[in-house]
Amino acid sequence: MTEPAIPSREPDCFHCGLPLAGSRLAVEIDGESRPMCCAGCAAVAEAIVASGNSDYYRFREDKSPTGRDLVPDFLEKIRVYDHPAVQQQFVHRSGGDDGGDIREVSLIIEGIVCAACLWLNEQYLHKLPGVVEVSINYSTHRARVRWDNDRIPLSRILEAISQIGYLAHPYDPETQQKLFEEQRKSLIRRIGIAGLFGMQVMMFALVLYTGEWWGISDRFREFFRWLSWLLATPILFYSAQPFFRGAWQDLKLRRAGMDVPVSLGMGLAYLASAWHVWTGEGHVYFDSIAMFTFFLLSVRLFELSARKKAAEKIEELTDLTPTLSNRIAANGEIEVVPTVELQVDDRVLVRPGEIVPTDGRLLSAHALVDEALLTGEQHPVRKLQGDTLIGGSYNLDQPIELQVSHLGQDTVLSGIRRLIEQAQSYKPDIARLADRVASVFVLVLLLLVALASVWWWQHDPSRVLQVVVAMLVVTCPCALSLATPASLSAAIGSLTRRGMLVAQSRALEAMPRVDTVVFDKTGTLTTGELVLERQFDADPAQQTHNRLVAHSLELHSEHPVARALVDDGLQALTVEQRVNHPGRGVEGVIDGRGYYLGNAGFIRERASLPEMPEMVEDRQVVFLARDGQWLAGFVFNDPLKPDARDTVDALRTMGLEVRILSGDRESYVAAIARQLGIDHWDAEQLPEQKLLRVKQWQSDGRRVAMVGDGINDAPVLAAADLSVSLSFGADLARAAADLVINGGQLRPLVDAFRITRKTLRVIRQNFAWAVGYNIVAVPFAMAALVPPWLAAIGMSLSSLVVVLNALRLRN
Repeated sequence: MTEPAIPSREPDCFHCGLPLAGSRLAVEIDGESRPMCCAGCAAVAEAIVASGNSDYYRFREDKSPTGRDLVPDFLEKIRVYDHPAVQQQFVHRSGGDDGGDIREVSLIIEGIVCAACLWLNEQYLHKLPGVVEVSINYSTHRARVRWDNDRIPLSRILEAISQIGYLAHPYDPETQQKLFEEQRKSLIRRIGIAGLFGMQVMMFALVLYTGEWWGISDRFREFFRWLSWLLATPILFYSAQPFFRGAWQDLKLRRAGMDVPVSLGMGLAYLASAWHVWTGEGHVYFDSIAMFTFFLLSVRLFELSARKKAAEKIEELTDLTPTLSNRIAANGEIEVVPTVELQVDDRVLVRPGEIVPTDGRLLSAHALVDEALLTGEQHPVRKLQGDTLIGGSYNLDQPIELQVSHLGQDTVLSGIRRLIEQAQSYKPDIARLADRVASVFVLVLLLLVALASVWWWQHDPSRVLQVVVAMLVVTCPCALSLATPASLSAAIGSLTRRGMLVAQSRALEAMPRVDTVVFDKTGTLTTGELVLERQFDADPAQQTHNRLVAHSLELHSEHPVARALVDDGLQALTVEQRVNHPGRGVEGVIDGRGYYLGNAGFIRERASLPEMPEMVEDRQVVFLARDGQWLAGFVFNDPLKPDARDTVDALRTMGLEVRILSGDRESYVAAIARQLGIDHWDAEQLPEQKLLRVKQWQSDGRRVAMVGDGINDAPVLAAADLSVSLSFGADLARAAADLVINGGQLRPLVDAFRITRKTLRVIRQNFAWAVGYNIVAVPFAMAALVPPWLAAIGMSLSSLVVVLNALRLRN
């Protein structure tokens, strides 16, 4: 009797085990197409496979929860970063040219071990739709990513990085220091194993090598070889694991990274040596494996320490933001709140010795603050009511109140950090050349290894392994890729410590080529703040009274002249019917009599004036008058900055031509030029005339650096080969110059010329060393003149030389 046919049962979802319900979705897992019941399960499965975790399906003990309801933890967590409230603390918004929602974030990327890892992440992210710019700092492993949020969310960027074997998350100082510490401990453990076992392997190798000369019994010979194998095994499979993991990741992505030849050389040496131990014939290279692992891990530990120090320099800025702030409630009570909870227009109390929590406007009458860590200005700075206070500065004098104006990523402190990160991630032309060379170097090396092995196999098969291992080890291109990032990180740190911020990274290449430095005058060579230089009176006996009247009339004005006339040590008189005439002067009634204070044109309409003394023809003068007669004249001067003359002299000593290009009156500019010893100057120049002058110098073959206040003369700053801004405070966050002197002094400009010139020399030296070393090492290795142990030392020392040479820039 024929049994009834049993209908074939439709397979279940491979991910969650639920019925497919007619779904035709599938995901390829371990080379097989697996059915999925819904788009949720398919998305989860694809994410698991794409992130390299497909083994999860081999070792799970039960079916996974349905993708409709559950997403793996790492996917669920990163979606939180798309929330606007969360992004406020670490994402900076900057509108794009096309009006898109352009945002910028600083990320920590875990798993980077060499410059090739940076290249891979940058190239991969650049291909994502909506990603505008990507740059990764080798020193800190921090990525600066700009993207169009209308086209791609931040979580998708983080997920994409995980798909190529790395883990990324928004930058957090504590997290980064924790990662540094974990990496350091891991390297120390691996170095410890390699060093401890390696010493024993080297002792046995010494016995074996000397035994070839002086004789050794076969019994002891085999015993030492077996012990060497035993001790080299944990070195290879534990200490050298980072190299094999990196090589495997490279091969999965179908590219030959720097870990490929390293792992290939050690793997071949180990397998061949193990075979020789087993058969009792041939040479063993366990000593070379131990030495190479120890030296290369030591170099990585040294690099990690250098990167950690570079990161700590940036964290000094982060540490300036206090965790808690004293917010003043509407009823006047003080409440202690987390700084991140402050809102724009909140009133905050800052006690003496405390840090200003965020950018704001001073509400108190005056304040004395220390901005040294932010601007490089070593002297306390006096602030008056209405002035901007920079978050991170120290309150030195008395309790003050401020009104919050900027928060989070919009503060000056955040602007400084972004400029530093942007500069450190910059790659000059020579660095891009090094990356291109390194990207093909490994493939060329493997081709040469194949050719050399074929030649030696035909002429002396016993040397094939030595040649192959030596070539793979001695020519690792780590030094080539380290040549630039190590130098740039050290240079940027040195510039930052001296108060110079790199806003546009091209400045690192442009500055060493400059031969002409052009200064604006007001606010650049001079302080930009008027100072009362002299007072002359119609009746000298009334000098004190006239000074008091001028102080009282200008007490509440923000005009530069008013600030110079106001003296906190004077007791103001009562002013009635005060009327301000913008750009001309002020009038008011004191003790029933009308007083006028203003420029010559304003006063001539109301009183007679004396003839101008010769000594004030290049100064600004305002007059005080009453009842049709002038009473006093006040002479103001915009003094030179204290370091202006030394800076100009130092620039000339460096072979640079110094000029002044100003819109001020000829007498003013001529006086400044005489004081500074500058022979070439132009005065009364309109912005378009300044632009023509700079273009004329450039057409004559000059490379021009324009130094200005960063606010005026935008066209001429943009046209110069290099633009340097003295903007600081609130202007810093939106500085468009190539370089920003983060303070009021000029001396950092001289340091910048010196450091950038030295940086370019060091990069060229490192590049020449890395290329020259490989050119020399390859022929010797191919000729079987380099034993594997010497190859290990040479390769490690090559990378170490590059890093040590770069660290000279920190001085």
